[in-house]
Amino acid sequence: METIIEVQNLKKSYRKRKSKEYIHAVTDVSFKVNQGEIVGLLGPNGAGKTTTIKMICGLLIPDSGTITINGINNQEKRLKALRHISAVLEGNRNLYWRLTVRENLEYFAGNRGASRKEVAQQVDELLETFRLQEKASELVNRLSRGMQQKLAIAVAMLADSDVILLDEPTLGLDVETSYEVRDLLRSIANDYNRTIIISSHDMDVIQDICERTVIINGGKIVTDDKVDNLLRLFEVRAYTITLGGVLSEKQQKLLKLTFPGAEYKEDINQSSVGVDLEKSEAIYDLFDIFKLEETPVESIDRKSINFEEIFMKIVKGEMDDARVQSS
Repeated sequence: METIIEVQNLKKSYRKRKSKEYIHAVTDVSFKVNQGEIVGLLGPNGAGKTTTIKMICGLLIPDSGTITINGINNQEKRLKALRHISAVLEGNRNLYWRLTVRENLEYFAGNRGASRKEVAQQVDELLETFRLQEKASELVNRLSRGMQQKLAIAVAMLADSDVILLDEPTLGLDVETSYEVRDLLRSIANDYNRTIIISSHDMDVIQDICERTVIINGGKIVTDDKVDNLLRLFEVRAYTITLGGVLSEKQQKLLKLTFPGAEYKEDINQSSVGVDLEKSEAIYDLFDIFKLEETPVESIDRKSINFEEIFMKIVKGEMDDARVQSS
């Protein structure tokens, strides 16, 4: 597949106010994104994710490193490179709230130099694609947040850029509208062959529509891999064991010592242990703990793990062998 964005060795520091000290927001970030991919760019607050996004969009200049968009260096030929990327950052601030839905689309389409006929055609197509026909004459400030978000993405589509970067595209949306936006994003990638980079704290969205995820923590990339690969990697090691009794104090201490991340829960005549094993064979060490007091094992279930749990494990530095650096 053709590489559309290539980020190499990005670094960015900020000087603290009234101090000679520097905050190293991004220390060494490198990754590639291919044409037509939907990629999640993730990281906890303060990890360097937002700084990276702003450097890709040209809103910040890196201290060192390069960003190439469709083969064009965005520092050497900034305007030419940025023609290939459009962004919806911090909600829907790319809209004029006192214009109608149609007027917004017409305004931004006209700014691109399209003829009146082309503008009308583009606007009608986008109103249909984004299911905004019934709201075409509505002022933006009277729209629901979901409708505003759909319009903001439609406006980004007018740029006819290769890459669309979305910051929290489903933030504040109800469940139905969130799924509608997800379907639209899939359609944009598949039907229009656009590349989409999503920054989001909604891990359900990432798991649902992203093929790949790049996770930044401490200013560095800690994981760059396909979402399915990460789900498989963690799922095969996550177990819930139901016991026909409770563990003694001695057993609980040994469990905590041998498996520090294990979760032990007690009921009246039952208990359960949730554990993530680095190696499947380690389950026999777990059984040895149960055998100390002849605690019967009633069932063993492989836990279903979601992407939010995986994300938290990665940023906390758990299961180091999951830190894949290839895309």
